[in-house]
Amino acid sequence: MKTELKVSEVFYSIQGEGPLSGRPAIFIRLYGCNLSCRWCDTKYAREGGKFEVWPIEELLKLIATKFQGVKEITITGGEPLFQKATLPFIKELLKADYVVSLETNGSISLEGVPGEVIKVMDIKTPSSGMEAFNLYENLKFLDKKDAVKFVIADRKDFEWSIKKCKEFGIFEKCEVFFSPVWRRLSGKRLADWILKAKAPVRLQLQLHKVLKFK
Repeated sequence: MKTELKVSEVFYSIQGEGPLSGRPAIFIRLYGCNLSCRWCDTKYAREGGKFEVWPIEELLKLIATKFQGVKEITITGGEPLFQKATLPFIKELLKADYVVSLETNGSISLEGVPGEVIKVMDIKTPSSGMEAFNLYENLKFLDKKDAVKFVIADRKDFEWSIKKCKEFGIFEKCEVFFSPVWRRLSGKRLADWILKAKAPVRLQLQLHKVLKFK
């Protein structure tokens, strides 16, 4: 039996978030998610949206032919780890010498994710409505090349996020990104908070949205 993935979309764009921000990459948006964040900007990749079923072998061929020469790939969603076939797919990409970045909501264990993968893990803030699903034990699977992302809607989220970073030693473990909820909190206001707090975080403005790319 072939190993298959439910795929929402495959496209080529500028990486707008995380450690590889600003770099061209192939994006594979997998379908399905175990959470329902209040500020979700990819609801079409959750239940009720459209998807295609791709055997892993065929998806690998598509990437190699349609995007020949591009070696950076971002696996996103939805929630990529919601599908069991995601890890075998990632391993095949690594065998083919791709640089793989995984964007995950942080609620599913990262234990089986290969160490070479650049992991960008969300920690859900109170405004998301999904705070209870944060799996903090995942932090032990992150290192300096990886990143934790907090999506900030208001001052409460900001102060909560700083507290969690200190509580779990996240500043020392990996890079930390604070991203304002699109069209709810201005980047300038969030930048002001970061400066006043002298917090060792990186402001993230979702470059692809600023550029009006996918």
